[in-house]
Amino acid sequence: MNAASHSSATRPTTLFEAQKIIEQVQQKLQVSEQKLQISELRVLVLEERLRLRRIEKYGAGSEKLSNLQLEMLEQEPGVSPAEVQAESERPVIEGDAVEVAGYRRQRRPHPGRQSLPAELPRVERVIACPAEQCVCGQCGQATTVIGYEESEQLEVEPAKYFVLVSKREKRTCSCCEKARIVSAPAPVRIIDKGLVSDRVVIDTVIRKYCDHLPLYRQSVILDREAGVEISRATLDGWVMQVGEMLRPLVGVMGRELVQGSYLQADETPVDVQMHDGRGKNHKAFLWQYGRPGGATVFDFRLGRDRAGPNHFLKDFHGLLQTDAYQAYDKVGGWGMVHAGCWTHARRGFANVVKLNPGDPVATPIVALINQLFASDAEAREQDLSLEARHRLRQQKAPEQLEKIKAAIEAAQAGALPGGALESACQYTIAIWSRLTRFLEYPELELSNNLAENSMRPITLGRKNWIHIGSPQAGSKVAAILSVIETCRRMKLSVRDYLSAVLPGLADTPLQRLPSLTPTAWAAQHQ
Repeated sequence: MNAASHSSATRPTTLFEAQKIIEQVQQKLQVSEQKLQISELRVLVLEERLRLRRIEKYGAGSEKLSNLQLEMLEQEPGVSPAEVQAESERPVIEGDAVEVAGYRRQRRPHPGRQSLPAELPRVERVIACPAEQCVCGQCGQATTVIGYEESEQLEVEPAKYFVLVSKREKRTCSCCEKARIVSAPAPVRIIDKGLVSDRVVIDTVIRKYCDHLPLYRQSVILDREAGVEISRATLDGWVMQVGEMLRPLVGVMGRELVQGSYLQADETPVDVQMHDGRGKNHKAFLWQYGRPGGATVFDFRLGRDRAGPNHFLKDFHGLLQTDAYQAYDKVGGWGMVHAGCWTHARRGFANVVKLNPGDPVATPIVALINQLFASDAEAREQDLSLEARHRLRQQKAPEQLEKIKAAIEAAQAGALPGGALESACQYTIAIWSRLTRFLEYPELELSNNLAENSMRPITLGRKNWIHIGSPQAGSKVAAILSVIETCRRMKLSVRDYLSAVLPGLADTPLQRLPSLTPTAWAAQHQ
């Protein structure tokens, strides 16, 4: 067969066949274009995630909008100047707007020179005038003291280590030949027959879990300041003994918490040495349950599954506020109500603004959410009761929520599939019923910020003491952290509380423990 006959054989013989070939080519082109579009979307999503990770690692931690974002927001239709001003003056930590719908936070006047606490002891130092001022410059007679110019400065005495020698009286009857010798009872101590006093033990615990000072540094300080060599293992033994003593007390605190009507919960990872020969730490978790302004309990768990909250909350029948982590679903007793956190919902849209400072969709949504926080900020400034704050919410929140939901639904329709904006929209819409529970419950806060703030000392501590020494030590560390965080929330002196409670705590009957919790101790001493 020659070339001419071969060419004619491969050409379409009819118009129908030619159209069919064209359709096949067009279909292949469409498939190729779709694959190209999908690949481009994947690239956009991956680039977005990479930028967000870099921002989280190297960028500022605040979710407050920048000036450029505020200028863009000002030009956005449907956004009032009050909302722009609210975002520009919003406190960084609280995440609350401060001006909306005519409400403007009054700027606090400068307090002037700070006064020192009146309860601190005063030590007077009289500074005499020099000799030339003690003689009158006109007549030469001695001048008279008529008063003093007073000023106050905060002073400190460096820690002074000394040996406390305790002498217990021994008595007997000098008239009786077989008189029995008796000794004064020894004071109850945290570590019986220990080398150090209770103050040193408590100071070691506070330095590690309040000041985040690792034990090996404390050992070096003791050697440098007191000339006493105490190994890190010995210091760790003191800390673990304190944790073991506090465990039953914290158990009582936990039972009191689940008997209440409102809890906030959160969790944070912590590395644990497993001593299994692998040479790797295990990622465990500290689950935190607390009442705003009240007690807080940390529960140590080796995993992040539902077993932790399911065990702790099995008898809780009140209001539980968390983020949207699924481990909190289907836990708790009958009648438990699950509420969401507006800070977590807002954070998703704030991340979009961080990714794209000129984003015209996410920035107005952030401003709308700030209006919710503005109402609560107003209630705090006016020191309103929960009932009065609830009435204020009922007046303003329904309309604000309607605008927020409409804006999010509109944003979701045009969001990049798999992108940060779509994720933020899906997260918020999925838990919308939980986010709006504050309309029904006056005591419910808008956010879970108090629970998150309780995790910050642990995050800072992890960078210093690195990990927990063993799984068995986890519950003891959690007990210490529970007491310290509860005292911080209730504005109690951790040192005073531990000094009053720890001596003899190991031998205290279980029936007396409810009277020794930080809440009960504060009621007795304040």
